[in-house]
Amino acid sequence: MLTRISPKCAASLINLLTYKLINSLSLTSHLINIKPLHRKISFPYFLILFFLNNSFSNAQVRWHRVDTGFGQLPPSIKLFKSTDSLNGRPFIGWYLEADLNDRQLDFTTQVGAGKRYTPSEYFTREDSPYVVVNGTYFSFQTNQNLNLVIRHGRLVAYNIPTLKTKGPDSLYYPTRSAIGIRRNRRADVAWTFTDTAKRWPYAFQEKPIVARGNNPTPTINDLNTLEHWKWWRMQTAIGGGPVLVKDFQPIVTNKEEQIQVNGENDRHPRTAMGYTAKGKLIILVIQGRFPGVAEGATLNEEANILALLGCKEALNLDGGGSSCMLVNGKETITPSDKAGQQRPVPGVFIIRQYNNN
Repeated sequence: MLTRISPKCAASLINLLTYKLINSLSLTSHLINIKPLHRKISFPYFLILFFLNNSFSNAQVRWHRVDTGFGQLPPSIKLFKSTDSLNGRPFIGWYLEADLNDRQLDFTTQVGAGKRYTPSEYFTREDSPYVVVNGTYFSFQTNQNLNLVIRHGRLVAYNIPTLKTKGPDSLYYPTRSAIGIRRNRRADVAWTFTDTAKRWPYAFQEKPIVARGNNPTPTINDLNTLEHWKWWRMQTAIGGGPVLVKDFQPIVTNKEEQIQVNGENDRHPRTAMGYTAKGKLIILVIQGRFPGVAEGATLNEEANILALLGCKEALNLDGGGSSCMLVNGKETITPSDKAGQQRPVPGVFIIRQYNNN
């Protein structure tokens, strides 16, 4: 029996198979460079089942739609849950799909202005939006967001400018990933560099920039790169890292972004966000640190899940005890902090009903 699949689906399937093969050979995912297929391809149906059942069984989980238990939601927002196993370990995950083209939805952010609030507190302060989810990394000491946040077309938080390193060039200038939504509702994931003297972030679309030096307040010139950049003119954006999916392919840039370096195989609660080619925003949260019940996911597992959900691009956001997504004020995953309490955070991503006022 033959079944006909689209070029995009075929390319995504081959890319994921290639990623799995390369990982099994202990090669870096950066070696993947599969060109999109431009014609329809017929595969024997049993081969597709074989590939899916054998190559992807460890990353593929079964999802069930559950939004009926979360109050009234517009048709453009759908909620799914899985209690499947992941690599033989207990797994609880939720993902939300929201249509970016629905003009009745407002995709926005909010920050704590020097304070931290729980997602439930943001829910109350923001007049009960449909969705509240954690986002940026932050400082427990100062409550400072360590990633950019854009609200209503204005930068309200900036990337951390430097990180300490060893060696003669004692500072690392990170280009941290972020997801943004333009006025025309088109989403994008980019590696960004911010300067408090500039209105917009600098965006690198192809790869993160690895740069070091001794300037505690670096500018774009300190990156010393010939890589093309552009002004990232987003209406809404929130940062985190590392990137997990690019061009439908799993790719984890934790080392280049200096986030969870050498931690790609550590299992933790996770929050992630991406978008599909059809204009659907995907928000994924994974419960973790509950031995025998929900043991979280690695960055590589998280990347595979997002690719299988059809994300064109996606990134990891702050996880661990910060991971939390509310839908109509109701928790999805149980937070991993003591007694399942929500962790106060200085920045969140919000989906709410659009208000012309």
